[in-house]
Amino acid sequence: MHNTVKKVAAIHDLSGYGRASLTAIIPTLSAMGIQVCPLPTAILSNHTGGFETFSYLDLTDNMEEYIKHWKNIGIDFDCIYSGFLGSGRQIDIVSVFIDDFRREETLVVIDPVMGDGGKLYKSFDWNFVPLMKELVAKADIITPNFTEAAFLLGYKECPKEISREELKDWLKRLSEMGPETVVITSVPDANNSEYTNVVTYSKKDNHYWKLNCRYIPAYYPGTGDTFTSVMIGSLLQGENLPVSLDKAMQFISQCIKSSYGYDYPNRNGVLLERELPFLRTRPLISDYETL
Repeated sequence: MHNTVKKVAAIHDLSGYGRASLTAIIPTLSAMGIQVCPLPTAILSNHTGGFETFSYLDLTDNMEEYIKHWKNIGIDFDCIYSGFLGSGRQIDIVSVFIDDFRREETLVVIDPVMGDGGKLYKSFDWNFVPLMKELVAKADIITPNFTEAAFLLGYKECPKEISREELKDWLKRLSEMGPETVVITSVPDANNSEYTNVVTYSKKDNHYWKLNCRYIPAYYPGTGDTFTSVMIGSLLQGENLPVSLDKAMQFISQCIKSSYGYDYPNRNGVLLERELPFLRTRPLISDYETL
């Protein structure tokens, strides 16, 4: 009997404390009935969002041997999902991994983690951006935030607002880099500052979608990892793209609203464990519209 459980190769860092990267991805996808096979890029004592210090173990030198053993045991994946990559060498390793493990039906999702809030993360410089663009070309789906989308398109500064037509142009230009589907998160709403948007474009059917969410004045690290994980889990369960994005948006909104009422450090991330049962239900389709 074949294993009917979907498998995801999750290529991310692992933080011992804080709900981000693998510590958010594994429980989220597991709650959706998906087997997560982690390929750690680094091990941190705690994630970097809101903490001044952390220990960091770079696993670049171990990744190729790790992958070699996966090849030897004949493992295959329904999805390859990469996130934070700390160097050009790691990008090269992941690029080869995709070539070696991709089958016709394998979904390749790349979150081009580079920055947020209009700035590159401290661990990167501008030489990293063209390397990430090369990896993006191998993806079926990319999920940059608004800042990362701007950098991929060659902007050195991220605009504070963007029109509907400009946004559609961004989506189309990003898709021309290679991915079939582009999802941009944390997009400012030009018409209402109380909302933030997720916008997406499907090259296959030339469709644009938008989901909006009321802005809550709190930042929780790891929500992007969780959002993309819910989207992937829903797609692997057979849902279409707009429904999968709708479920991801609803789940993140629920997590943030639930966490916002508690007095604890935001750097700890959302109270993910309380909301995981939501992922076992089919969402009410309510929030997506054409762009």
